[in-house]
This record gives sequence, structure tokens and C-alpha cells, in this order.
Amino acid sequence: MAKTATDWATEFREYVRKMLHFEEAINLMYWDLRTGAPKMGVELRSEAIGTLAAEVFAMQTSPQMEEYLNVLSEPGTFETLDPVTQATLREVKKEFDRNRKIPADRFKAYVVLTSQAESVWEEAKHTADFALFRPYLEKIVAMKIEFIGYWGYEGNKYNTLLDQYEPGLTVEQLDGIFGPLREETVKLVQAIVDSGIRPDLRHFRGHYPKDKQRALSLELLRNMGYDFAAGRLDETEHPFQTTINRYDARVTTKFLEDDVRSAISSTVHEGGHALYEQGVSPDLIGTPLCTGASMGIHESQSRFYENMIGRSREYWESHLPVVRRFFPEFEEVSVDEFYRAMNDVSPSLIRIEADEVTYNLHIMIRYELEKALINETLRVADLPGVWREKMREYLGVEPDSDATGVLQDVHWSGGDFGYFPSYSLGNIYAAQFRHQLAKEIPDYMEQVRRGEMLEIKRWLNEKIHRFGKTLTPGEIVRQVTGEDINAKYLIDYLHEKFDPLYHLA
Repeated sequence: MAKTATDWATEFREYVRKMLHFEEAINLMYWDLRTGAPKMGVELRSEAIGTLAAEVFAMQTSPQMEEYLNVLSEPGTFETLDPVTQATLREVKKEFDRNRKIPADRFKAYVVLTSQAESVWEEAKHTADFALFRPYLEKIVAMKIEFIGYWGYEGNKYNTLLDQYEPGLTVEQLDGIFGPLREETVKLVQAIVDSGIRPDLRHFRGHYPKDKQRALSLELLRNMGYDFAAGRLDETEHPFQTTINRYDARVTTKFLEDDVRSAISSTVHEGGHALYEQGVSPDLIGTPLCTGASMGIHESQSRFYENMIGRSREYWESHLPVVRRFFPEFEEVSVDEFYRAMNDVSPSLIRIEADEVTYNLHIMIRYELEKALINETLRVADLPGVWREKMREYLGVEPDSDATGVLQDVHWSGGDFGYFPSYSLGNIYAAQFRHQLAKEIPDYMEQVRRGEMLEIKRWLNEKIHRFGKTLTPGEIVRQVTGEDINAKYLIDYLHEKFDPLYHLA
């Protein structure tokens, strides 16, 4: 008896679910590598990850997958599928077309390389030794360029990598968005520096034990609406959020014992990512759609919570008492002083500790370096020097070592070229979403002042989170705001907030 379209669709969904089970195991192993796995076990763990990833790759590109895609893509069959299966088919086909072009042995070699490179990067950062990491990064860049050769590209080579994180966006479009934003940001930073106004940070120089910072971080996540029955908090060198499955969205943060603000910002930022993952419709479980629409949309959620909520005066009216429970020394610090300290604008070296205004300049430096590496106009060996030059040019500061310079981010060790622009895109999207939120819930900041965060979370769940990856980034932005990506709202927001703080108006 011939198989029906329903039979084919059922088999296809089961096959995809099996792939996702392998990916869940890989994600758990990666999380373990970055949260305390023994150093001596890194090499064997990397091999195990490579083996599992190769199995997933083989399934993604197998003759069986090709048959599913061919049968279910037939016009007479595709129209009979439910919307989730249709969207799953489109997503899987995109991965199939891309991965089928890469030789399986090269893919496995790449996975093993990046698994090893992340641990080498961590050691290189601790010892400020770029030479230790350089050969790994050279191989990673070479393999990325090799893969682009398999995939093909239109216009700029970097477009192929950018599309993997922000589907549909090109270098030409991004340059047009970033150009005016960079110009306005540089002017605003200069005006703030020229104002001579700086917050009083005397009360923020002290000793803040990690155990108390962890307890505070747990409380901040709970107040956001993070579900600890479906997640957990851990400490890492570089904060991140990872999703093991729909009901296991994990958060990590970094505790600096001489500055409590770092963990506060990192925790709220990663919590924003996790709320997105926890808000995806359960109907998408077992499909590759059960995650964020893109890294830019994902970053919009983390940047919205970290900056537009977590650095607002209203937030600290309700949350400074929470901080005081764990650190009584802040009893003598007023809400206004704490608010100003959380919004200290000062050109600095470290991206994840950068203030809200200068942050985009850090991203633009990385974006320009990535483009140059991928287009082979910059050598890996020259990265540290060019990094220092661009830091001087854009921010007026220069790293004193590679640990605070070219080695500060984990992304390149994992091969995540094309990712960095997502952070600035996230800021732009977040400002657009904030503008629409204010229209639909005019008193949302009054709710924040009272410590009530759940209506904001429900709005984001309804407008953005629940759709997972069934919509493209452009579709989500247009559906929520009624227009395409527009950096005007971010520029307006920055002036609205920082002009009064630094007496610029």
C-alpha cells in the first residue's frame, strides 16, 4: 500500500525529532564544557561532540532526508501539510541545501577544531597570549572561507555568514543601517565626555562575595518571570544562555567581586534570552522552529531587558531594595545615585561591560574586522594591532594586553563569524518594540516602578516569543511595529534617556 502524504509527513517529523535529540545531547555537552568540565577531559569531549555532530550532519544530508524533502515539497503535497510541518520543511531544506555542499569529513574536522579552540581561547585569555590561540583561529577562518566556497555567495562573501544569523540581511543593507547610527553615536559619546559629568562611583568599589551575588541574580531572574523549573543559573567566564530543550533554558553569568553591576547586567541580559526560549509555543516542540527567529531578534529581548528595563530609573526604584537585602552597604546609596551608576557612559575596553551608548561601537569594530578577515584583506596575525587601532579611533581607548583586546570574546573560537552584528541589530529592534509597547501598554514603566514585570513578559510572549522561528526577523518586526527595521527609534531613545542624565538638552 502506497504511503500517503500524512505518512510521509509523520516519518519526516519523527526523523527531524531524532536529529534534535542528538543536538540536545551536543548542547548539553557544550554547556558542561563551559561550566566546569575537567581540563584534561576537553580533548576527548571534543571528539565525542564531533562524532555526534557528524551523525546529525549525516542525517541532515542523507538520501533519506533528500527523499522526504522531494516528496513533501511537491506542490500537490506541500499544500496539504499543516503550517508547522510546512515551516519545518522550509527550515530543514535550507540546512540541507547548505550542508549538502560540505564534505562530511570537513564538517567533522570543523566541529572538533572549534570544540578544542574554545578551551584554548579560555587559556589564552587568562594568560593574555594571542600566540597560543592564533593557529586555531587561522584554521577556523580558513575553514569558514572554504565553506563559503562550497555554499556560494552573492555580493560580499560575508553575506553568506550574515544570513545564517540574520536571514535576508546583507552587508550592503547593514552598512546603510550602521553608518548613520555610528555617526550619531560618536557625536553623542563626545558630547557626554565633553559635559564633564560623571556619576559618583565611590559606593560601587567594594567587595561583593560571589555567593551573595548569585543569590541576588536568582532573585532578579525570578522577578523577570524566569521559570526555574525549566532552567538554572551557573557561572562562566563568558556569560551565555543555552537551550537544551523547550523546558530547559539555562542561564550563565559572571561574578566580579569588585563590581556587583557586572553580574546584574549579565544576569538580566541572559535572562531576556531565556524568557524568549521559555515563551516559544509548545506546539513547536520536536521541530527546528522551537527557538528564536534570529540572533538579532533574540538579542532584542536580552538588550531590552538589560538596558531599557534593567538600567531604567523605574527598575531601580523597585529593585534597589532587593540589592540592599544582599548588600546592606547600599543603604546609603540613593535610587538616583544607583541609576546614574548603572548608566555611567565612559569609553572602555570590554564589550560585555560597555555602557549602553558606546556598546554599538564595540560591535562595529568586530563587524569590520570580521568582514576583512573573511574577504582576506586582513590576516589573523595582524588582528591584535588592528584591534588596538580601531579601539583608539572609535572609542579613544587602547587595550594594555590581548586579554582586554582581541581575546576578550569567545565567539570566534566557536566559529561564530557573522554573529556580532546581531547585538546592534538587537538594540535597534528593541527600541522599535519598546516604542510599540508604549503605545499598547502606556503605563508599562509604572508597572516596572512597582516591581511588576509580568505584563511586559506576556506582551512579548504574545507578540514575539510564541512564534519561534515560524516567522522571519523582517516579518516579526513588521507584524509588531508596522514597519521595517529603523534605527531612528534607537537614536531617539538614547537621546531621550542620556540627554537629561548628562545635561545635554
